[in-house]
Amino acid sequence: MTKIIGIAGSLRNGSFNSALLRAASELAPQGVALEIATLKGIPLYDGDMEIIEGIPPAVITLQEQIAGADGLLLATPEYNNSMPGVFKNALDWLSRPPSEVVRIFGNRPVAVIGATPGGFGTVLSQNAWLPVLRTLGTRPWFGGRLLVSRAHQVFNESGEMTDAAVRKQLEDFLAGFVEFIQAGNKS
Repeated sequence: MTKIIGIAGSLRNGSFNSALLRAASELAPQGVALEIATLKGIPLYDGDMEIIEGIPPAVITLQEQIAGADGLLLATPEYNNSMPGVFKNALDWLSRPPSEVVRIFGNRPVAVIGATPGGFGTVLSQNAWLPVLRTLGTRPWFGGRLLVSRAHQVFNESGEMTDAAVRKQLEDFLAGFVEFIQAGNKS
């Protein structure tokens, strides 16, 4: 069984990116489990807090989920032409202490997708993740791109994906990412 951890970069209950991950978990290929993790409970990074209190429990939980997975799927919103602060903050915590970076992120296959109500998808946010993913030593997948624009027309009020074309794009994207994960695990 191939295990992928999916994380949405929004805390909003009605998040389009959380809906995108739920759709992805339904469309995951046979033999793949896509588990959705959360950023809720992760405080703003504070070096003094880290020294005094240590790594917060929500961070440790997410670190272990990622370390135990075959791949990581980031569903990123786009805020002001870049990644959301809450998402970057989580990755900053997840890279603490620095001695854990290789165990958690080292050579881990990562793919980035995103949904937004805007017309250009999340292209700038996805691009903004590249230097972060490089710094963490991940193995990003560049074989596909999923940029969901006008997300309010792709998902209904219940957060279900209703657009058949985007559904097919997501299914194809996941198949490619899983192939990338499995090919890397064989080498």
